[in-house]
Amino acid sequence: MVKVKICGLKSAAALAAALDGGADYVGFVFYPPSPRSLSPQAAGRLAQVARGRAQIVALLVDPDDALIDEVVREVDPDLIQLHGGESPGRAAAIRKRSGRPVMKAISVESRADADIALDYRGAADLFLFDAKAPREMAGALPGGNGIAFDWHALDGVRGKVRFMLSGGLDPDNVAAAIRLTAPEVVDVSSGVETRPGEKDPRLIRLFLAAAKAECPEATATRIEARSE
Repeated sequence: MVKVKICGLKSAAALAAALDGGADYVGFVFYPPSPRSLSPQAAGRLAQVARGRAQIVALLVDPDDALIDEVVREVDPDLIQLHGGESPGRAAAIRKRSGRPVMKAISVESRADADIALDYRGAADLFLFDAKAPREMAGALPGGNGIAFDWHALDGVRGKVRFMLSGGLDPDNVAAAIRLTAPEVVDVSSGVETRPGEKDPRLIRLFLAAAKAECPEATATRIEARSE
């Protein structure tokens, strides 16, 4: 069964919805320009609630060593997500310094973009394929822009790397995305928000139910969530 990551969590209510709905990964963002960004100390308090119930992911964008050390100390993440322009060498160095597995985000518009992941084999343990923001998009972030990409762009890397799928996913399209790309994990952030940075617990529950729809318990959760 596909696993699910809810990223950009900031509140206890949103975290509870993710955990109670069966999220396998919960993500905390450490990138101040993002409306989802938290301090390591605030994320550490939420991580204490999640520990043992879901894998804790720290999202960093071209971090310096001081930030890496602080996040590891305060949050103790299970996985480091690199969402900037980190080179294979830098990704490997961060993995060594943090003592944590590393997931490298790859921005995708075309098959050639997805193929870049192959250059990171040996430096990253997992990949996240997200949509490349259009050049004309104002205020674009490294991720969480709520736009999708042509999932067929992943045809050349399927079976060659372990990956999460992200980019414009929501409760209505995640099942189709899973069927087409067969990811190990699906990742959502803006697709379960009412506004940038504001997670909706109901949408979180719906997304989790849709992604795990082949599970009878998930179907029951979906019905319950829609009735609220």
